[in-house]
Amino acid sequence: MTSKTYNVGIIGYGLSAKIFHLPFILALPSDFNFYAVVQRNPQPDNDAEKDHPNIKSYRSSEELVNDEKIDVVVVTTGPETHYKLTALALKAGKHVVVEKPFTPTSKEADELVALAKEHNRLLTVYQNRRWDSDFLTLSHLIKNESLGRIVEFETHFDRHRPEIPPATWKTTTGPTGGAVYDLGTHLIDQVVVTFGLPKRITGFVGAQRQGDTGGYEDSCTVLMHYEDGLLATVKAGVVSPEVNQLRYWVKGEKGSFKKFHLDCQEDQLKEGLRPGDKDYGIEPDDHHGILSTSQTGKITQEIYPTVKPPTYVEYYRQFAKALSGEGEVPVKGEDASAVIRLIELARESSKIGRTLDV
Repeated sequence: MTSKTYNVGIIGYGLSAKIFHLPFILALPSDFNFYAVVQRNPQPDNDAEKDHPNIKSYRSSEELVNDEKIDVVVVTTGPETHYKLTALALKAGKHVVVEKPFTPTSKEADELVALAKEHNRLLTVYQNRRWDSDFLTLSHLIKNESLGRIVEFETHFDRHRPEIPPATWKTTTGPTGGAVYDLGTHLIDQVVVTFGLPKRITGFVGAQRQGDTGGYEDSCTVLMHYEDGLLATVKAGVVSPEVNQLRYWVKGEKGSFKKFHLDCQEDQLKEGLRPGDKDYGIEPDDHHGILSTSQTGKITQEIYPTVKPPTYVEYYRQFAKALSGEGEVPVKGEDASAVIRLIELARESSKIGRTLDV
């Protein structure tokens, strides 16, 4: 338990703040106090002050970061604002949690890492899918060598959504638009956490939908080549008419692991379930993965139960410890910058049509 309760100010009050941050901040009342928010245009059905009557509500980020009672700033606005707002908060002496994707460029990411060190503040990026139950299950199998030496690692975030979606930052042609920044950020981060940086990278970034005249890159396939022969494949597509979408398919010398369905936490949060509620974060039995193992020339198969996850609360639990000097931040800025650099290389590889060294 930390020795202090830290006052949190959140910039933005959209889906990210309400679904992916506040439930976990509020789940740790001895560590964090939701103190203030920046919401420029409250609406009758979307008003932070009505939802949380005891908070302060500001109309500008400058006002919030200049509040001396705030210890931590959480940046949940669109990625094109991340650099400016994170720098603003760090210069004001605040610790910062910033949503993914970290920044549009790795250069900007590196500058923020340096700025945090200059001001002796903690900076962490919200790569929450490191705490997905399926990823933790797979990590356990890899660490205990159940699969042996890994030769292929596929990670998918496919959906069947062939219709052109409404315009958001995710569907723009700007520097942080497209699937490789939106979903690829999570998938590439999981690969790097597991295996480190690849030696080379090949990217295929483009559109699977027809009729999109805006140039939105709705899909991506990224091949990450490792020196020991491992090939990691990151895929996010929008034309995938499957009843059960593939999530992982990992092959090793001793066995393989195949898993369908996404982690259940996002859907549960959108449905109103919260940390501490019965079955929150617990995957249904029929979503468990399949473990195949090879012994004495015979391959056997079994359903492998998904681990009980610490859930996304663990991100903020680790951050609270870091604030009290009891460990590192849950996701380092340097790690998030490396992921952005891989995305830059993947897009460049796709553009010029060749594999690039990392």
